Amino acid sequence: MSDRTAPRSGRLLVRGCDVLRVPPAGECEILPARDIVVADGVIEDVRPTGDHNPSVKAADVIDGRGLLAVPGLVNAHTHSPMVLMRGAAEDVSVEGWFNDRVWPMESNLTAADVRHGARLACAEMIRSGVTTFADHYFFPEQIAEAVAETGLRADIAPTYFSSGGAEALEAGVRFAETWHSRAGGRLTVSLGPHAPYTVDDADLRTLAGHARRLGLRVHIHAAEHLEQTRSSVERRGITPIRLLYETGVLDAGALIAHGCGIVEQDLPLLAEHAGTTAVACCPKVYLKHALSPLTPVRELLDAGVTVAVGTDGAAGHNTLDVWEALRLLALTQKQAVRDATWMTVSDTLRLALRGGARALGLQDRIGALEPGMRADIVLTDLSGLHCRPLHDQRAALVYSARAADVRTVVVDGRVLMRDGRLLTVDVPALLEEADARAARIVDTSHGRAVQHYDP
Repeated sequence: MSDRTAPRSGRLLVRGCDVLRVPPAGECEILPARDIVVADGVIEDVRPTGDHNPSVKAADVIDGRGLLAVPGLVNAHTHSPMVLMRGAAEDVSVEGWFNDRVWPMESNLTAADVRHGARLACAEMIRSGVTTFADHYFFPEQIAEAVAETGLRADIAPTYFSSGGAEALEAGVRFAETWHSRAGGRLTVSLGPHAPYTVDDADLRTLAGHARRLGLRVHIHAAEHLEQTRSSVERRGITPIRLLYETGVLDAGALIAHGCGIVEQDLPLLAEHAGTTAVACCPKVYLKHALSPLTPVRELLDAGVTVAVGTDGAAGHNTLDVWEALRLLALTQKQAVRDATWMTVSDTLRLALRGGARALGLQDRIGALEPGMRADIVLTDLSGLHCRPLHDQRAALVYSARAADVRTVVVDGRVLMRDGRLLTVDVPALLEEADARAARIVDTSHGRAVQHYDP
C-alpha cells in the first residue's frame, strides 16, 4: 500500500475554532472557542481553548480562530464520474434524459474517463467540504483509485445491470471482496444492482446473498418516482420496495436512492429493517425533472428509517454541492407537508451529518466531532456578507453558507485542503484532462446506449 493510501499518523491540533455539536437528538449547539486534538486520525479531545495539556504536542497546528468546525459533509448518493457530463442533458423529460442523453453518453466511457471524472469529482467535493460520498457507477476500481489518491472517504457500489450477465455480476462481487476496507479503512464497498426494473429478481437474490455473506449493504435505485411504483404494481402486482423485501435486499441492508415513489404500504416493510435501511434524498434532481411527490421524509423518519442527503450525479444535479442539497431538502420538505416548523435547522444538520454517516454504516466513525470519531473536520468561514449579521451559526449553515465558505478540510486526520488550497489534487492538469475528453464523451451520434429506460 502506497503512502497516499496509508493511514495518517502523528498529531494534529485545530486551535481556537467554534465547534458544531450534533447530538443524536435535540438541538444542535455551537461550542465556542475550542481546540480539537487529533491523534493517528482519531479525535482525541474537543476542549476549551486555553485548557492546554503540556504533554500534548502536535506535529501540525491549524489556526481555527474565527472559523466554525463542522463534521465533514456526507454525499449519500452520487455517480461521481458524471461530472464529465455536467450541463449536457438539460430541459428534457426523465425518459429523454436517460434514453436520448445520459445512457448514450455513458456508452462512450472508458476506464480512463471514469478515473479522470472521479478525480475531478473528488476535487470538487473536497473544496465544498464533502469528506465522504456513496458512489454508484461503472469501472469502480478507477473510482477507488481516485479516492485513495485524493484522500477522501467513500463507499463505492459497482453498477450492475442484468444485461451485463453473470460475468459482470461476478466482477462486482470480486471488487467488493478486493477493495472493501482499503485505503487505510477510508474505502468501503456496497453491492450495486442498478434498480428493480433493470436487474432480474434472481440477480437481486444472488447479490443480496453475497451482501449478507460479506457483511455489506446493497446500494440501489428504487421507487425513484411514483410512476415507477405504479408501473411495478401494474406489471408485477407489487411495489419496488416489496420486491426488495421479497428478494432479500432489505434483509441484507439497503441504501435506497430517491424513494420518491415509496407509498404507505411500503413503510411497515422498511420499518422492519430500519436498523440497516436508509433512503438518500436528492431534492434538486426531483425539482429539475418535475417529479412529484418528493421523498416522504417525515413518514420515513416516523417509521425509524434513516434519511440522508445526496446530490445524485452532476449530469442531473450539475454540482456535487451538499450545502445546496441540504438547503433544498429543508425548503421542499416544509412546502411538501405545509408546515414551516418541520425540518428545523437542527434536524436538517443532523440528517445531513449523522444521517449520512448512518446511511453508509459509518455512524461509529463519522458524523460528529467527538472523541473517538475519525477526524473528518471542515472549517467554514461565516464572516461573508451573505451570512452577516450572524445571529445563529446553525441557521447560516443551512440557509446562507456556500461551498466557497469552506476554508480547510481534514479527512482521517490528514489535511486535504488548507486555507482554500487543494493539497492532493493538481487542479490545472485535472481540468485540462477533463476538457480534452469532454467532446467525445457527450457525442451521442453513434446511436448506442448502455441500457433502455422503460420502468
